[in-house]
Amino acid sequence: MTTSLTRSVLLGGALAGCLCIGYALGAQPHMDASIGLLQSARTELAQATPNKGGHREKALGLIDQAIAEVRAGIAFAATH
Repeated sequence: MTTSLTRSVLLGGALAGCLCIGYALGAQPHMDASIGLLQSARTELAQATPNKGGHREKALGLIDQAIAEVRAGIAFAATH
C-alpha cells in the first residue's frame, strides 16, 4: 500500500511539474504586455484631434494590424 501511495505521489508531482514547465514555456508576458501598450496607444490616438492629414487614421489602422499580428504570434506559439 505504501509503495502504491509513493508511486501516486511521485506521478502526481511529475505531472504537476510538467504542467508548470508547459505553462512557463507557453506564457507570453512580453507579447501580452505589448497588446496592452498597443491598445493604450490606440486609445490615445483615437482621442487626438483628427487634423493630421490622414496620418492619425493610418496610424490607427497600423496599430490594429499590429495587435492582430501579436495575437497571431501568441496563437502560433501556443500550438508549437
